[in-house]
Amino acid sequence: MRADGGRPEGPRPVVLEAVLERITYANEDTGYTVARVATERSGGELLTVVGALLGAQVGESLRLTGRWRSHPRYGRQFEADSYSTVLPATVQGIRRYLGSGMIKGIGPVMADRMVTHFGTDILRIIEEEPERLVEVPGLGPKRTKRIAQAWEEQKAIKEVMVFLQGVGVSTSLAVRIYKQYGDASVDTVRREPYRLAADVWGIGFKTADTIAQAVGIPHDSPERVKAGLQYTLSEAADDGHCFLPEPNLVTAAEKILGVPRELIGPALDELVREEGVVREAIPGAGDDAATIPAVYLVPFHRAERSLATGLRELLDAGHDRLKAFADVDWDRALAWLRTKTGAELAPEQEEAVRLALTAKVAVLTGGPGCGKSFTVRSIVELAAARQAKIVLVAPTGRAAKRLAELTGHEAATVHRLLQLQPGGDAKFDLDNPLDADLVVVDETSMVDLILANKLVKAIPRGAHLLLVGDVDQLPSVGAGEVLADLLAAEVIPRVRLTRIFRQAQRSGIVVNAHRVNSGEHPHTGGYPDFFLFPCDEPEPTAELTVDVVAHRVPRKFGLDPRRDVQVLTPMHRGPAGAGSLNGLLQEALTPHREDRPERRYGGRVFRVGDKVTQLRNNYDKGEAGVFNGTVGVVTSVSLEDHSLTVRTDEDESIDYAFDELDELAHAYAITIHRSQGSEYPAVVIPLTTSSWMMLRRNLLYTGITRAKKLVVLVGSRRALAAAVRTAGAGRRHTALAHRLSP
Repeated sequence: MRADGGRPEGPRPVVLEAVLERITYANEDTGYTVARVATERSGGELLTVVGALLGAQVGESLRLTGRWRSHPRYGRQFEADSYSTVLPATVQGIRRYLGSGMIKGIGPVMADRMVTHFGTDILRIIEEEPERLVEVPGLGPKRTKRIAQAWEEQKAIKEVMVFLQGVGVSTSLAVRIYKQYGDASVDTVRREPYRLAADVWGIGFKTADTIAQAVGIPHDSPERVKAGLQYTLSEAADDGHCFLPEPNLVTAAEKILGVPRELIGPALDELVREEGVVREAIPGAGDDAATIPAVYLVPFHRAERSLATGLRELLDAGHDRLKAFADVDWDRALAWLRTKTGAELAPEQEEAVRLALTAKVAVLTGGPGCGKSFTVRSIVELAAARQAKIVLVAPTGRAAKRLAELTGHEAATVHRLLQLQPGGDAKFDLDNPLDADLVVVDETSMVDLILANKLVKAIPRGAHLLLVGDVDQLPSVGAGEVLADLLAAEVIPRVRLTRIFRQAQRSGIVVNAHRVNSGEHPHTGGYPDFFLFPCDEPEPTAELTVDVVAHRVPRKFGLDPRRDVQVLTPMHRGPAGAGSLNGLLQEALTPHREDRPERRYGGRVFRVGDKVTQLRNNYDKGEAGVFNGTVGVVTSVSLEDHSLTVRTDEDESIDYAFDELDELAHAYAITIHRSQGSEYPAVVIPLTTSSWMMLRRNLLYTGITRAKKLVVLVGSRRALAAAVRTAGAGRRHTALAHRLSP
């Protein structure tokens, strides 16, 4: 025991110098890493190191500080408290270091040539005499210059990292900060740490706050309180809210900031004066409710007002680009349609067809099997027969493809249709509208406020807008509840399809979707397209999910486990969450191979064949940007060029530099929220009691309705029952319906 009565002292820290050979596990949230390293004395045998090693790259020489421990299950391992990178000194170490993809322009083959030519002097040559690299066979002046620049940049980033690691910033964030501010990085972090939350993607208020405290910004500084208020509103926007009532905002900010309530009011007033936020009185719930002070981040306030104005202008337009349908003989038109499609419309479908072609804004909603798709096809057929200019659009590439197949007309994603530019401005807007008589938007439930506003701005006055979607699904990932708000605004004409057609009644997917939506337990037997594999505990549920995806479904249904099967989870975290399942599914479907290049970034490793998804809108990539939720497959990884290529669902190849890999995550398993607007041949949904807080009826309903041919539920009957009986989480804070009211 220690003299002061504390815990016993552990072994004294020691220093271990080693080359990082392999990372076998890395937790992105905690930074905890399990790695295998080689030392000069280990004689080729790899040693195990555990600790916070996120950011260290395979091939780097590390100076690790920590202790040797004996683990009861895994044996002797080195527990690292901290590490720094050092340049390797041996020929073998240098060859491994240069060939690992650390320096852009050098791959394994070129590294071998460089080390063969210069020996251990190669690192000094790159540093001091880079012009001599042309002596290496295959290295010309252009590539030599590129290698020298990459070396200098790597050095500069390392210097910034040393400072940033001292104030608690991870390596991956340090790279992003350096990319944003360059040589001004250290100065910016010291003087204006809260700028990072606004300027650098992936750095939120909490990270900026940790840095601010490390550089001595006072806990109660007005700048900190204002940054905390904006962070609270951005967190609310991530939860779908367009604004927060002021009392809710103050209470939430008080918890986050840990400062007295009396400091928050003056900071909020100052933020309003600086136009950092907008405060507006809007009606509360109920007809006779008092107004509430709503506080918005500026972009959401502008978008909500603009969208309401745009929709009213479309409704009230003085001329009609489909005026031919104002006095059409509907009996004759519908009879022609029957001969064209070979099927009869139900009365409510006929009503929807008439409405879409005579009302300038209309909503068509309904659940699966109720004939939304056939109704849309009928509307498009009639409009095309009158030579109308038809524009079909959907939020995702998959939904756009489905819409095109359904109607026989070209369809695009909203982003591609509007040709969004770097920065997010659209080529088509109020001043440069689309050339369209009829615009049909499918999967409107997943269109958020910002995107809806951009789209409505681009529709010419006099054109017709038809918004199609299932209002019972989860609302959009982004802020707003556009479809529900339009249905709540009496001024917007609408038709809701409720009748399930006979052929759809034979589908377990359709029947059970409606049962779940009505709060009834699904029938898990007796259908060829709907199954439940019971399993009570989360870890075995995860293992069973992997077995279902990798073996059982392909064996029984002949479906490709990567292309045709999608795992949809209630949440990201937990043993059966998307994060954990992605690791297990990657190992089952795209395991490590010695002869294939791969690249680790943080807790993820990317391999050729990996199914991945984009995590943020990036307007600078591809022909018209690449957007949050876009899914694709990794088709190549180049250690030499420091990049990998993804082929997206929209059949576009997108290149990612290695320092942009924070924009990608694996997509073998995704959350049900991220699946909105997409449709998959087969869906596997793990349900465990560890996801208790997320088990909601509309969540399960949305997951089931993503499947075309097959739904497999895996997990706890208790969790399934909880999801069925628990209604949705309530309405979001939006004021669009109020702004649309007369």
